Amino acid sequence: MSASLAFVFPGQGSQSLGMLAELGAEHPVVLETFKEASDALGYDLWALTQQGPEEQLNQTDKTQPAILTASIALWRLWLAQGGERPAYVAGHSLGEYSALVAAGSLSLGDAVKLVETRGKLMQEAVPAGQGAMAAILGLEDADVLAACAEAGQGEVVSAVNFNSPGQVVIAGAKAAVERAIEGCKARGAKRAMPLPVSVPSHCELMRPAAERFAESVAAINWQAPQIPVVQNVSAAVPADLETLKRDLLEQLYKPVRWVESVQTLAAKGATNLVECGPGKVLAGLNKRCAEGVSTSNLNTPDAFAAARAALA
Repeated sequence: MSASLAFVFPGQGSQSLGMLAELGAEHPVVLETFKEASDALGYDLWALTQQGPEEQLNQTDKTQPAILTASIALWRLWLAQGGERPAYVAGHSLGEYSALVAAGSLSLGDAVKLVETRGKLMQEAVPAGQGAMAAILGLEDADVLAACAEAGQGEVVSAVNFNSPGQVVIAGAKAAVERAIEGCKARGAKRAMPLPVSVPSHCELMRPAAERFAESVAAINWQAPQIPVVQNVSAAVPADLETLKRDLLEQLYKPVRWVESVQTLAAKGATNLVECGPGKVLAGLNKRCAEGVSTSNLNTPDAFAAARAALA
């Protein structure tokens, strides 16, 4: 184990058609991991990620298992190639489930079924077209919070992802989000743009989904994580398994405190981060969250080889 190493797992938005194709062709462990997930889900997840249709891959109940499985395939490949085990793991939103699988807290089969259910419940909580999310760039957190408070007018709108300094995502009822976008622009935001998502994640509208999801979380045989997990809701390592499960449920309707999570890792000495998943969304965010943090990626054969070399 390396004390300075932490693995971070991405959330929704990292998926793409054909992801991990080259690594899958070179390393049997990638296809074996997808087969394990497919057996649990009852459909061919690898075929969906490689051939689409893309609209189906982008449905949240398909996206979540796909990203989680891709992330765990890369995690297993890293260990199989003799990569060091990290001192900490963390994940952005959905990525927290990938982190928990890597930490040995739940099995891949349980995890993919759990996040499939999570996706369905999120979609059912707010009918399509009624919720919205938007990215606000170049504005202080306090100004975003003020714009949301002003825009609410009895409807839900709140800051839900603190992704990096000057990048905050808001979510809520569609009209309230539109008012908040205007409020953020009026306060000097560089950009305030709606995101192409079907579900307003991490806001109060998701509380009913969390209440229904509690049953699924309770039904799983959880283990204490073998690697400490920094959670989204607290930006801290939970004291025990009950706290971990509670925070996992609250994560559905409370903000993702990513900036503070990366700062927590850095404060614990973990400044070499590895983004373990398709894409490289987190690498761009992490460097702005804390001083002296660097992030390697594993999403292509070249990136994987470079990360192995850099961290050997």
